Amino acid sequence: MKTYPIRRLALYLTILITGLCAIEAVVLTVIPMPVFFKIVLILGLLVAVYFLSVSFLTRYINDKIEPIYKVIREIPLQGKAVKNPQQPSNEIADVHKEVEQWAKNQTQEITRLKDLERYRKEFVGNVSHELKTPIFNIQGYILTLLEGGLDDPKINMLYLKRTEKSIDRMISIVEDLESITKLESGVLRLRVESFDFVKLVDDVIEMEQMMANERKIQLLFERPEKPVKVRADKKRIMEVMTNLVANGIKYGRQKGFVKVTFYDLKDHLMVEVMDNGIGIDKSDLPRIFERFYRVDKSRSREQGGTGLGLSIVKHIIEAHKQTINVKSEVDEGTTFTFTLEKSK
Repeated sequence: MKTYPIRRLALYLTILITGLCAIEAVVLTVIPMPVFFKIVLILGLLVAVYFLSVSFLTRYINDKIEPIYKVIREIPLQGKAVKNPQQPSNEIADVHKEVEQWAKNQTQEITRLKDLERYRKEFVGNVSHELKTPIFNIQGYILTLLEGGLDDPKINMLYLKRTEKSIDRMISIVEDLESITKLESGVLRLRVESFDFVKLVDDVIEMEQMMANERKIQLLFERPEKPVKVRADKKRIMEVMTNLVANGIKYGRQKGFVKVTFYDLKDHLMVEVMDNGIGIDKSDLPRIFERFYRVDKSRSREQGGTGLGLSIVKHIIEAHKQTINVKSEVDEGTTFTFTLEKSK
């Protein structure tokens, strides 16, 4: 039968105490002596048992716990300074502290892994949901054409155009996801150059003017008289401005406006894109840059967005080692502000 260390310890102490008690009984029985001396002898034996037990337990702890302590000391702990081995320490207390710290780190790691798993499930669910809509639309249009609609000139052209629109939406989602993945992984390298940011904003406003006219929204630009040179990836910053201006138009109100303003910060340029649209609730602001996050899900899909635009904007700005912020009030509007490095 296997004997565990604690059982062995109990066995040894039992044998020791039993032996001493037997010796005491023999001495008290065989050797006649006054009661006082008998009491002194009993107390002496009890003290001897106490010190022997303490000595045995101390040796046992040192033999069994110290190797464990040394192993634990070798486990790297975040933010844990290495002790000077020459300094005296209470090894039991040290083991307790080390184990507590290890358990705390493991708990934090488990929490982090759970957060990553939750994010992965949410992301996969969002991707499948976004792709499912255009796929089902394409399936419905094609089935209608196969069931006789192809022979009707009015129906076939209409449904083919709708199919093309759904395919374009799928391509946009895949391209946006690819862009975010490259930005996050660092695979996509920025082509930094010096260019006139005023000219870039002019081009963005020109591109978005038709959509703004359809929604009766005025595009305003406090245009500086002189060129404003910045150092950045021109193509990516064009993407940032297009997303922000288009976002202001999509969620603006009729006869409203989207306004672009510059602020000179010596070595940097601060860019502000403001609208007086529907605004964003404070509870939604912390998640506004998350992938696929939509404040008004039904309206967002009606506008044709992929739900990735603001996430791409944030990644591009951060890839330039700059910052972007947002402030908003419901029914008053939203303002996005970001910085760029000025060209010297």
